[in-house]
Amino acid sequence: MFVGALELDILLGDVHSLKQKRSVVRPVVAEVRRRFSVSVAEAGHLDLHRRALIGVAVVAAEGEHVRDVLDSCERYLAGRPEFELLSAHRRLLGPDD
Repeated sequence: MFVGALELDILLGDVHSLKQKRSVVRPVVAEVRRRFSVSVAEAGHLDLHRRALIGVAVVAAEGEHVRDVLDSCERYLAGRPEFELLSAHRRLLGPDD
């Protein structure tokens, strides 16, 4: 069994309140969950209206599949026009960890 985690630090564009932030982040989180069948949540920067930390997790039998899914999630989020991807950090845990 392999477990992968991805943390994406995002700068939001024209957002001036936490309410506007939620209206941008929630649909994206829901779309990532639906499109890639992963666990995903806004996991940080909850009190900042122009920043978001999105966490993605996936479990699979093969490490390569975990890497492919996390790569796809990162590419999808990096391509979104409403925000800028500042950084991405990933972890992969396998049977030997």
